[in-house]
Amino acid sequence: MRNLFDANAVTEIRARVEALTMRNERKWGRMNVAQAVAHCSGGFQLAMGEIRPPRASFPGRILGRIIKPLIFGDDKPMRRNSPTVDDILIRGERELDAERRRLLGMIDRFVDAGPAGCTRHAHSFFGRLTPQEWAILMYKHMDHHLRQFGG
Repeated sequence: MRNLFDANAVTEIRARVEALTMRNERKWGRMNVAQAVAHCSGGFQLAMGEIRPPRASFPGRILGRIIKPLIFGDDKPMRRNSPTVDDILIRGERELDAERRRLLGMIDRFVDAGPAGCTRHAHSFFGRLTPQEWAILMYKHMDHHLRQFGG
């Protein structure tokens, strides 16, 4: 499985992030490219425990258990317009270069910390994740938003 504990996957994702410009138009969703880059930084904050949203409501937890094996079972990309954690939704305008620098720094922090840097706090939708599952989710999340903008 592709994940951000694999050096080749990290190199690939970093190159795709660096290639983004404000000319990249979204293929789905509402965010512009700078907002999506800021949103991806929020994903790393979740993975490292810097943001700890509450667990989803009961129906959401059940759905999360059903979907979890589908997300972590293969390298299939995340579906378009997949739901997100409210705590990392980006609504205001952002500056792409600043957000790109921030995201690349977050990727480096995640990779450098390795499995020990992953939160033990449950994901709001999927529940408890192992460090390997966090690394898979971070790759898939990044790939999802990079594909959203043709990157």
